[in-house]
Amino acid sequence: MATVKIPPVLRPSTSGEKEVSAGGATVGQVLGSLAEDHPATRSQIFGDGGELNRYVNVYLNDEDVRVLQGLETEVGESDVLVILPAMAGGAIDFVDRQRELRSRASLTSAGCGLPAGH
Repeated sequence: MATVKIPPVLRPSTSGEKEVSAGGATVGQVLGSLAEDHPATRSQIFGDGGELNRYVNVYLNDEDVRVLQGLETEVGESDVLVILPAMAGGAIDFVDRQRELRSRASLTSAGCGLPAGH
C-alpha cells in the first residue's frame, strides 16, 4: 500500500492521522481508497465530476501528478503521495472596500472621508 501524507487542514477528517496507508494502482485509486476510509476527505480532494479538485496539489514522490499522468499515474507499494491544499488569503484594498460600502449606502465620497471622485 502507498503512504499518503495528510496536511494539517485535512487531519480532522482522518482522525488526526498525519499519514495513512491506502491501496490502489493509480493516484486516483489511492485517493479514492483514502476517501472511502475517510469520507470527509472526498469533497476536499475531488471535484463534482471525480476530477482532482483544482485547489489541491498532489505529489507522488515529490513530482506533481498533474505533470505526470494525473489521476491515472501509476503508484507502487512503496510510493508516497503528499496532498497539499492551496492556501489563499489577502484583503480587499481599503479604498475599494470604502467604495463598495458607499455604493451600498448611497453615500457621497465626502461622507466616507475619501476625496471626491474616489
